[in-house]
Amino acid sequence: MVKNVRITYRRRHSYATKSNRIVPVKTPGGKLVAHYVKKHSHGPKCGDCKQALKGIKHLASKAYKNIAKSEKTVSRAYGGSRCAGCVRQRYDSIRFSSQVLDVSWGADHGCSIVRAFLIEEQKIVKKVLLEKLSKKKSEKTA
Repeated sequence: MVKNVRITYRRRHSYATKSNRIVPVKTPGGKLVAHYVKKHSHGPKCGDCKQALKGIKHLASKAYKNIAKSEKTVSRAYGGSRCAGCVRQRYDSIRFSSQVLDVSWGADHGCSIVRAFLIEEQKIVKKVLLEKLSKKKSEKTA
């Protein structure tokens, strides 16, 4: 707005540091006053591709403890941790190549999804077995 203007700081700290940035603002009375500018946050980033995560507010680290969980995550697998593209890429690499299963369970990106998939499969198998047992019991009693 206005360049090369001398303005007195409103607070006691008088050095032009990153945390003490001001913007000159002209008041309706014609005076120039200093408005202090807060630092902007870069927000959470994807753990794989390091791009900013969409749908999550960019706040200072301390501010995240005061907001609801729905504002910190996205309702998807790996919501507040990985972007949608990386999750899809991990899932596709598991679906289309059987070689991922041969890799040791460590730094490979797909391992956690394989583990989650296998756990879900186990739950389904358990459910089917329980249904079979309940059918057998109902046949015996009848």
